[in-house]
Order: sequence, then structure tokens, then C-alpha cells
Amino acid sequence: MLALALLVASPSLTGAAFAQDKKPRTLMEMLFGGSKVEKKEAVTKNRTKPKKKSTVAKAPAEPAPLVKLDTAKPILVVGDFLGAGLANGLNSVFSQNPGVKVVERTQGSSGFARVDVYDWPSEVKVLMRAERPAAVIVLIGANDRQQIRVDKDRLEPMSADWVKEYTARATAMAAAVREQKVPLIWVGLPSFKSSKMSQDAITMNDIFRQAIATAGGIYVDVWDGFVDERGGFAASGPDINGQPARLRAADGVNLAKAGERKIAYYVERHLQKLIAGETLPALDPLGPGAPPIVAFPGGIALIDRTVPVSLVDPELDGGGELLGMSATSKPTEPESLGDKLAIEGVAPAAQRGRADDFGGMTYVVPSDALARGPETTTAITP
Repeated sequence: MLALALLVASPSLTGAAFAQDKKPRTLMEMLFGGSKVEKKEAVTKNRTKPKKKSTVAKAPAEPAPLVKLDTAKPILVVGDFLGAGLANGLNSVFSQNPGVKVVERTQGSSGFARVDVYDWPSEVKVLMRAERPAAVIVLIGANDRQQIRVDKDRLEPMSADWVKEYTARATAMAAAVREQKVPLIWVGLPSFKSSKMSQDAITMNDIFRQAIATAGGIYVDVWDGFVDERGGFAASGPDINGQPARLRAADGVNLAKAGERKIAYYVERHLQKLIAGETLPALDPLGPGAPPIVAFPGGIALIDRTVPVSLVDPELDGGGELLGMSATSKPTEPESLGDKLAIEGVAPAAQRGRADDFGGMTYVVPSDALARGPETTTAITP
């Protein structure tokens, strides 16, 4: 009662208490402090939570690219936005090779359908004279699923007239590179998330393969590297080290970083052969000072496919025997009793006393058997 009287007599004390805490408080809380819940919350706020250790291993940092030599051989990459991704992958491939530099001259929104936007057969000649490349790599076509305008006509995508005109433009592109006697590597389109877009890409890849067969060069097929086991689009898959990785962007069209490196892997070995082609004839079609380049025979398309091996004639030399095989003559006469029975049908001689030994038995005929004559009835004679 005395404490209650003191509280009533001190309105400033009670007013200050309620000003600090807007919640209604009991008499015991005002006398002896806050509630257990408030103390527990205060202790929880002051407690620091231990940091969890990350279990995800960080990818090793790539080494800094080396400074390119003045005599480094330029590799010219042209095409659309997918070609730009290929150039990024090739930069990673040759970052530690000071003798090779990748020159990217792509146009992201370009293609063969809109020559009014960018005319590749004409522009590639200008780029080649300026860069003097040791090889030209083409990856294009992702923007070409649209109408082609010829004079006043508009050709619908993938129609017969569209395919004919598109083939002519792709062939003109390949011929423009080959006129300069520069090796040409044409990379086919990968699959896409849209099934219709993938079907159109297959049609365009056939056109690109035909253009390479006409002009000469290397056609690199990358389709199998970006599909699953059923042949459908794969956003993720094994990278160049066989580890699962994200290969495509979320839109199902662009390449992710691992996809850029993977598509460059298909081109890498062909470029290595060109760069190390000391035994092949070197040409200098662009004038003095141009880097040595290697020319392919005109009209020959080197398709990036494994030639099937003949199981009948592995060496393709007309032989019909495997290495180390020697023919043996068959025996003229059977050697064992089993061979005689199987080959000639002659049974082995019976052993005496065995069930099949009939040679030593003596049959006794009754004396009156001939007199009675042959038995003609079926009656049983006692």
C-alpha cells in the first residue's frame, strides 16, 4: 500500500514510464522491470549468429591473357550475336597463346535476310583487306527467320523461293572469302528452345553445308553438343571437361559462358591445324606483310564428321583377314571316333559284353522249326 501511495503521489514518475513504453504495463513490471519476453528479445538481438561456411567451391580464376606479339596471326570472326559468343570462347582458348589473336567483327542483328541492314558478302571483303586474317570463321543465321525482300516480292521464310535466295546469299558469302584464298571455317547453328526455331536452324544448316561444298572449306557441326539424349534442346549439359554446366541463357537462344567455350572447342582443333600447317602450301594473296595462311583445295568441303569404319575390311585394302590371323588346312580324315560318327556316319566298334555287342551271340534254332513252317496266326503257342 505504501508503494502504491508513492506511485500515486509521483505522477511524473508514472508519466515517464508510460512515455518510454507505449504498451500497457502491470504494477509488478513497473516496480521490478520489464517482462521476461522483453529481456529474452534483448538478449537475442545482442547475440551474434555464427556465419555459415560456404560449401560451393569457387571456380579457379582464369590467368591473365598474355600480350600478343606483333607477328600474331589474326583470326577473323564474323556473323551475328552467336558469332560474338564464339569469339568470346576463342579468346579464352588462345588467351595464353601470344602468337594468335582473335579479331571479332560481328554484327549482332545482322544476317543474310536483310542486306539493306548489313551486306555480308560485300563487307567481309573490306574486313579481310583491313585485318589480313589467317582464317575466317563464320557463325550466322539466328536472325534470318524472316521474310526476304527481292525487288518488290517478299519471300516467306522457309518457302521454296526463300530457300533458293538464301542459298545464293550464303554461297556468295563463302565465295567472297575463298576469292581471297583464305581458309574458311563455317560453324553451324546450335539447337534452340523453340522447336520451330530449331527446325528452321536445321534447314539453314543444310544450306550452309551446301555453300561450303561449293566454295571449299570446313563445315563444323555443333548440333550434338547442345541437345540431350533424345535430340531435344538442352539448356544445360556437359562442358568441355565433362562437368554439368549451364550452356544456354534463360531465353534459350543466347550462349552462356560455358556454352561459348564449348562451341569454341569444336573450332579449336581445326584452327590448331591451320596455325601449325608448316607442311601445307602458304599463300600471300593480300600483298606483302600478310601472315602466312593455308588454302584448302577449291570445291572440297571438309565436314566435321567421323568416317565410319568398315568391319569387313578395317584397313580398306581389300583384305579379308585380321592382323595376325593365319589360315590352317582342315584335316582330310576324321581324327577321333566322334568325328567319324559326325562326319562319315561310322559308329565305333562295339565292345564285347556291351549292350550293343551282337557279333558274338549264337542263336539255336529248334529242329522241328522248319518242318512246322512259318507261323501265320497270332495265337500264342504254349
